[in-house]
Amino acid sequence: MTTVIVDYESGNLHSAEKAFQRMAVETGTSAVFVTSDPDIVRRADRVVLPGDGAFPACRKELFDHRGLFEAIEESVITNGQPFMGICIGMQMMATRGLEYSETPGFDWVGGEVAPIEPSDTALKVPHMGWNDLVLTGAHPLFDGISGGDHAYFVHSYHFRVNNPVHLLAHVDYGGQITAVVGRDNIVGTQFHPEKSQATGLRMIANFLNWRP
Repeated sequence: MTTVIVDYESGNLHSAEKAFQRMAVETGTSAVFVTSDPDIVRRADRVVLPGDGAFPACRKELFDHRGLFEAIEESVITNGQPFMGICIGMQMMATRGLEYSETPGFDWVGGEVAPIEPSDTALKVPHMGWNDLVLTGAHPLFDGISGGDHAYFVHSYHFRVNNPVHLLAHVDYGGQITAVVGRDNIVGTQFHPEKSQATGLRMIANFLNWRP
């Protein structure tokens, strides 16, 4: 069993790699590799797509790596392997992003990535720091996780899903901010599980054990 963290030169992968490797050892599940090789991604048993920065830049970097998105799509959509998107990796699952310019996403989960506009003007954007999760859907990713558990966020845009069934968790930041989306064999977290201490590590372990 192998888990790949996709490297497309968009963000520091060190902390994600260490967190996933640690939980793979603790759970006795799968080997974890960081790779930009489409053939390795295509053969993987589960795929993790992180991302830091702006939606358009991350999408450009991913598609500039020839054959990499196609390998992800074959593994995840055609073959049904478990997938986790993190931060911008989660946002790119949307139909489109509205950061700087309208940019197409993967359209795996219908919706758009729009600016955070808190109703309380005292709240700053980006939304940065710890926030309490509100679980709105049952999912194996939440095994051992409770509403009110903390996760670490840093973002200025958020995923507005079309179908509320796909919204698995949110937080309140002057309004509802999407925290976790998912359908079928696909999940995505707006927060960084690798930086979210016990809550994030538990979610990583749950993902590594997940059998959709």
